[in-house]
Formats: sequence, structure tokens, C-alpha cells
Amino acid sequence: MWFDESAFYQIYPLGFCGAEKENDGGEVRHRLSKIEEYIPVIKEEGFNAVLFNPLFESERHGYDTVDFFHVDRRLGDNADFKNLVEKFHAAGIRVVLDGVFNHVGRRFFAFEEVKRERENTDKKYWFNIDFGGNTHYNDGFWYEGWEGHMELVKLNLHNEAVQDYIARAVRFWIDEFGIDGLRLDVAYLLPEWFFEWLRRVVRERRQDFFLMGEVIHGQNFGKNITPGRLDSATNYECYKGLTSALNSDNLFEIEHSLERLFGAQPWCLYTGKNLFSFADNHDVPRAYTALQDKRKIYAMYGILYAMPGIPCVYYGSEYGAEGAKGHGADGDDALRPPVENIDRDKCPELTAFIKKLNHIRKTQPAFAYGTYDKCVLSNKYMCFKREKGADRIYCAFNISDSDVTVRVEEAEGTDLLSGEVRNLNDIYLPPFTVKYFKKN
Repeated sequence: MWFDESAFYQIYPLGFCGAEKENDGGEVRHRLSKIEEYIPVIKEEGFNAVLFNPLFESERHGYDTVDFFHVDRRLGDNADFKNLVEKFHAAGIRVVLDGVFNHVGRRFFAFEEVKRERENTDKKYWFNIDFGGNTHYNDGFWYEGWEGHMELVKLNLHNEAVQDYIARAVRFWIDEFGIDGLRLDVAYLLPEWFFEWLRRVVRERRQDFFLMGEVIHGQNFGKNITPGRLDSATNYECYKGLTSALNSDNLFEIEHSLERLFGAQPWCLYTGKNLFSFADNHDVPRAYTALQDKRKIYAMYGILYAMPGIPCVYYGSEYGAEGAKGHGADGDDALRPPVENIDRDKCPELTAFIKKLNHIRKTQPAFAYGTYDKCVLSNKYMCFKREKGADRIYCAFNISDSDVTVRVEEAEGTDLLSGEVRNLNDIYLPPFTVKYFKKN
């Protein structure tokens, strides 16, 4: 499918556009033009799909949705977003939205009605409510919040009226805006039947609609990545393993995860399935910040693009943007800066490198659909093989300050990154080097 062959670019719209932290309910601010102006940059860098974090009307950060049918007034209006999607599509770039269906904000219309009418409204069945309890908001009743965050009111997805509301919203997003897919927020909390139900809803409109679930825990989610449910899920295991392996000079750590998830053994969890891969995102420290030795940033992205999965780059990280996760309500602000605050000239070599990776990703089917096999492994260098049919690519990485030679096969190969031709039993890796040798 198109998503298996894509390189994604992630944008957190409220941050990218410099929106106010609080939605004051006032006039519409037409800021989506900032993203439209950036489309030529995204295209020139070689990305062919974009993932937007929440952009519908919310109270603060987007995940506290107020209205699923209107774009957040801090960003613009529905016409602005429809125009934006059309411009992305004209540039050959698919558009995927963040679907936040587990919870809503306290100003969501149905919850407001419960606060006014209490037991006298059928909207009480939209949530998990105990009218004999209370919360620190002192509404005079208790309700379930997302993981104890009471500003995020958990929806009762078993309620048919809630299902109808979500289905109408999703159909509206497809029909009105022409979106190509959805990321399901906190998919690890959504019931399995919900994935099947949502797949049926989107298939009414699109057979190739992309459904990807956010999974941050280590449980086996593979049973949900099936044609009748989801197409992919976030690969937090390799995100954590990649950063940790590079910081500890222990490539055994990331290779263990790659083998556990994608290897050829019957017990491997996601063999033949593409997880959604990333080095950072809107919830975690920037890759360049998290990496102790910045010279390893090329290995980080080199492994990310070469391993099984669908690679995604968070806006600004291709320039070496930095940002640490803080504490409290504003702890994520540094991770979600306005685009004008990002220095696009900071790391031109990294930008050029990721552009090359995007080109290779789109031209080599072995990266989208190939098998994974470990070839050589040491603490500071490794090589694995991606293979589909006659296409065989050896992906070699050296994260040390010494030269390394890797030996894999008595044959000739060409490095897809540099054009270098070598015998594959004599792959020379200078310090902090990435090589993708395709067998000739």
C-alpha cells in the first residue's frame, strides 16, 4: 500500500503555527497558511506523506477536543484546511490526521449538557459517570478521565450515540477534506472491536485508507495489525532502543529489538508488518537533544530508515532542532515550537542526508517490504540485510571513532548513499559512517 512505501513528516499544527496555548473562543486566526508555505520544503526534502497532530477545536493542546467538525479557530477554519489538503495532494503528499476518540475536553458539548442537566439527559450515557461522587472540578459527580487526567473526559465507546458521532465525524473528514488516513490516539486503551468497527466505517469511503494506532507500551499488538483492523502501530520499543543503544555504545540492544519484532523465527512479533518508526515526536525529547554524541545522528536516522517499518521525521528534526521535555502543564512546549523558531541552517549535512534517505526509501522496495536478517553485530558496529526477491541490501553502521571492515558476501555491491562500488566481503566503514550496499 502507499503508506508502506511512504516517508512521513509529522507536524504539530498548534505549535508549528504559533497558536495561543488557550482557546479563548474568539475570532478565527488564519494561521494554516504557515503550513501551506512549507509544502515546497517538505516536498523538496522528499517526504510524500504528512501526519498532523490534532487540529480540531479544542481547549488547549488539541487532545482535549471540543468540536470534531470544526478546525481549531486558533489555526483557521474548515475552508482553510480543505485548501491545505488540496495543496498537499497537488504536491503528491498524502495527509493523515490524529483521531482522538478515547476522550474529549470538558467543554465538549455532550459533557457540558451533563453538567447542566445531570441525570435528566441521555448524554450521561456518553461517559462513565457516578452521580454519587465528585472530582476536584466540583461538578457534583464523578467521571472517568484519561489515566487520571480529569481535564480529559473518557468517552463511553460502547454507546451507540457516541459511535454515531465518531462515524459522522470521520466520514465528514474524508468527504469534506479528502484525508488519507488516521492515527488513533492512545490506541492501547481502545477496545479491539473498535478497530474493526472503524475499519468498516472508512471502507465505505476508501479501500486504501490508512489506520495506525498509538501504542506506547510493550505489549504484543500484532493481532490488531490485520486487514480488518489496523495497518500499523507506533514502534516505541525501537525508538527507545535506538536512543539507548547509541548512547551506551551497545548496538546489541537495538538489534535485539529488531530481531524480536521482525526476525524470521516463529516467535517474532511483527514479521511482515510495518510499524510506524520515529526517532522523536511531539511527546518525547528531540533526537538531537537525546543523543549524547551528536556524531551518531547519522546512524540513528540510517538505522531508522533501513529497519522494517514506516519512517517518520518530526518537523525541524531534519535540521537538528533541539528540545527537552519539561515538567508540568507546559512541559511539552519546547518540543512543539513555532516553525519560525527553528534554525533550518543548523545542520545542512543532516538535512541532505535525510533527503537522500527519503529518495532511497521510495526507490528500493526491499526497505518497504523486505525481510530482516542480522549479518554482523558488535557493540559499536553492525550490519543487517533487507531482501525482497532479487533485491538484497546490506545496511552497515559504525558508531565508533575507529575504522571497521564488515564482511558479508563474496559479491560486488554499490552503496546507495555514495555510489561507491566494493566487494561485499570488504565493506570499509570509516568512523561514524552509514552504508547501504545493494548487491549488483
